[in-house]
Amino acid sequence: MMARALALAEKGLYTTTPNPRVGCVLTQGESVVGEGWHEKAGAPHAEAVAIRQAGERAAGATLYVNLEPCSHHGRTPPCIDLIQKNKINRVIAAMLDPNPKAAHGGEALAAARIGFEHGLMQAEARELNIGFVSRMTRGRPWVRIKIAATLDGRTALAGGPNAGKSQWITGPEARQDGHRWRARACAILTGIGTVKADDPRLTVRDVATPRQPLRVIVDSRLEISEKAKVLDGGGALIFCAVDPGKKLGAEIQKLSNPHGKVELPRMLEELARRGINELHVEAGFRLNGSLVREGCVDEFLIYLNPSFLGDEAEGMLALCGISSLDQKIKLKIASLDRIGDDIRVLARL
Repeated sequence: MMARALALAEKGLYTTTPNPRVGCVLTQGESVVGEGWHEKAGAPHAEAVAIRQAGERAAGATLYVNLEPCSHHGRTPPCIDLIQKNKINRVIAAMLDPNPKAAHGGEALAAARIGFEHGLMQAEARELNIGFVSRMTRGRPWVRIKIAATLDGRTALAGGPNAGKSQWITGPEARQDGHRWRARACAILTGIGTVKADDPRLTVRDVATPRQPLRVIVDSRLEISEKAKVLDGGGALIFCAVDPGKKLGAEIQKLSNPHGKVELPRMLEELARRGINELHVEAGFRLNGSLVREGCVDEFLIYLNPSFLGDEAEGMLALCGISSLDQKIKLKIASLDRIGDDIRVLARL
């Protein structure tokens, strides 16, 4: 039943931001009497949908949900009130709610003599809402760097008229898979170097999605051209380190560090303030390296193509050299899959 609740929650993978992805199953014995999932902010919560579907059969039922029912008034009423009103007998949550405003729903249910338990499939539930958990507990999004590289770790051409070009190192299947990861993110970030070299749109195109993630550009000196494709349609956000002197049809925010660059940790805090749960980065090796050095990265989504570009091509990360193997950055492989002719590696710090 909890596995079904998680599958329902995943239906909101592309839509619930800034809210968590939540699914609910209501049962009488071994029979499902109602189920539902949260679609988007402002829409009914998963519990409300399942209870409405169950109707009178909700009385005495057991409710399975991947996130502790909320106890506060937001855009919708507290779910615990609805659970009590419909005389549900028992609630099983995969995990407690990390949002301090919504937490303690389980305690309120227990106080109302409604059975409450949590921890069933907790790891899977946390994984589904890893960005929401990060924003609630750390005050910053979950940051994922996507890299397309050759087997010798090269991501773009280095010299000549095509310097910086990286379209396309990987095959069409890997690119489509990359768009799925774009679609689940709340925002997509790149740097001015990538904008100049590839002129990307940073939109989701190869998968169906009802919304587009926020487009974010790190441009310390505000060098971006007003004709850049990433600015098409408006709605982009640019972080810079200088006083804005021009209008670009985008929101511009100055966040400078003492070195005249964008202060990246503060940028993450600002994105979290805006409700960004998952930040998907598609940038060049310089910005990738800066994000890693400043402790702003949680995981890497790397697509490896069976080809070589040679030593002079750009690498994955611009990092300082090390003098000992003990200083290497160690990662944990979360998954390893073949996507078309390419290999996809998900690795975490």
